[in-house]
Amino acid sequence: MIVLRMCRPDDVDALVMLGHKAGPGLTTLKPDPVAQGARLERVQRTIAGELPLAEQGYLFVLEDTASGKVVGVCGIEVAVGLDQAFWTYRMDTFVHASRELGLWTRMDKLHMSHGLTGYSELCTLFLDPDYRVNGNGSLLSKARFMFIGQFRERFAERICAEMRGYFDENGESPFWKALGAHFYRIDFHEADRLVALGKKSFLAELMPRYPVYIDFLPQDARDCIGKVHKETEPARRMLEVEGLRLEQHVDIFEGGPVLEARIDDLRVMRDSGLYQVEIVAETAADAPRQLVANGELADFRVILAAANVADGVVHLTAEQARALQVKAGDRVRVMPQNPAK
Repeated sequence: MIVLRMCRPDDVDALVMLGHKAGPGLTTLKPDPVAQGARLERVQRTIAGELPLAEQGYLFVLEDTASGKVVGVCGIEVAVGLDQAFWTYRMDTFVHASRELGLWTRMDKLHMSHGLTGYSELCTLFLDPDYRVNGNGSLLSKARFMFIGQFRERFAERICAEMRGYFDENGESPFWKALGAHFYRIDFHEADRLVALGKKSFLAELMPRYPVYIDFLPQDARDCIGKVHKETEPARRMLEVEGLRLEQHVDIFEGGPVLEARIDDLRVMRDSGLYQVEIVAETAADAPRQLVANGELADFRVILAAANVADGVVHLTAEQARALQVKAGDRVRVMPQNPAK
């Protein structure tokens, strides 16, 4: 069975392997054992209540219980930008008008912003390509919302998700080449590496001081704005189903979209509920697919299961209950995999 669980300190090697498979552009999943070890330690200290708000974060892994192999990872940062600024480009429209000539033009522009300061953030989503089947991607992405629903008090009023931007067939970012490269004067991957290591001061020191008019950029760079990496398209669609939308912010390196929402407007806050576990011998043939999460913090677990709910009870098989580490009578959170049409 495939189970999403809270990460453990011994997941370092698995995260490094996933980092090698992820390739460029996924800043928080670099194949660096020191960086990943530090992040796993930060998660444990978050759970223990030992960290200030600015440093708190959670990381989850997707595990194939048959082999014990870790095949995916996803995370949530509790409050971004409180320690180091969380920079994005904010998109605005500026109108130039001449009364004398009777002419006006509408110009879109980008300017540096840290307007998302204090938001919670969905981050570090990656699934091994060999496991992109049978709803595993849906489980990996949507399980984070189950954690938020289960522990709402641990998060901010609003949430965002910085999506991996577009890269061409040569693995290069046209947006970076047209804009960022002129200001930062270093290779994209070096800039990405520095950010992954937490060395972000160069962003504020070298960033554009004035708005950038989008029409001044080459067409291939303009086309990148709000566009995701080809492997990120399914993840974007899933987040939009859960209630996030592109509003005004894009990534400063690749121009990828930053999706946003009020947490209380997310689908999980409307469509999930708490149910008592009842163990059944087998699943009904017509049982709908549900996300089911236990109520543990340190050993939080979620599965995607065919399960019926009725009268405050959810029917789980013994195998499903073992995967969640729950027993008959325990309370679990349940949400349909997809919203009702």
